[in-house]
Amino acid sequence: MKIWLNGGLRDEDAARVSVFDHGLTVGDGLFETLKAVDGSPFALTRHLDRLTRSARGLGLPEPDLDEIRRACAAVLEANPLAYGRLRITLTGGLSPLGSDRGEAPPTLIVALGEATRRPDSTAVITVPWTRNERSAIAGLKTTSYAENVVALARARERGASEALFGNTVGQLCEGTGSNVFVVLDGELHTPPLASGCLAGITRALTVEWTGAHETDLPLDVLDRAEEVFVTSSLRDIQPVHRVDSRELPGTPGPVTTKAMRTFEERAAADIDP
Repeated sequence: MKIWLNGGLRDEDAARVSVFDHGLTVGDGLFETLKAVDGSPFALTRHLDRLTRSARGLGLPEPDLDEIRRACAAVLEANPLAYGRLRITLTGGLSPLGSDRGEAPPTLIVALGEATRRPDSTAVITVPWTRNERSAIAGLKTTSYAENVVALARARERGASEALFGNTVGQLCEGTGSNVFVVLDGELHTPPLASGCLAGITRALTVEWTGAHETDLPLDVLDRAEEVFVTSSLRDIQPVHRVDSRELPGTPGPVTTKAMRTFEERAAADIDP
């Protein structure tokens, strides 16, 4: 595999960052994950816009979007894959040990890995830990993912592919790497950004294309929702057939099925919506 690192393509074995990179020592970094189909990244402009917003929120220098576009194109051309996970990572760069940043420029990495298409439906669990909607990094797609690693490991232990969090006031928030939608009385709802959830790209497109409502939802809405699905760059819209021990018969339900069809048609018509 060829990887873009700080200005050029390198062989995978030669792509190295310093052990003093702030992304490694304190998790000071950002990333974006994109679906790449036959060498074309989906919704690249939206992902780069979010990367820029996240960089501002974390206090990192404004990313050079032209360079990142060139890097993505170079990596996709050098590594032909029918279906892949394209990841853009931007870190605080070479820094002293501790939380203070150094004077070095950020580290930019663009890499591609082979991906498998998601199953037709999935199981999720809820976890007792909370998202802090008032956190300094709430809504930013940072590399500080240890909390997600722990929660996802618990989900795997229980035969699920995702773990869902509430926030500090008991509202439904998000998954470790996905946003969540529920159907109530035939209407589609998803937690608002104020809940502390990530401004997911697939989430935003689903809201725009389906007219879903952004609604404050208690965590126990999952006990009574008629349908549930999760969204992410590689899941697109994935129906949920089980939440904890609750089975949802007839998955996918009619609202989810319509949303999936709409998303598939709109996404196929525009690679960069």
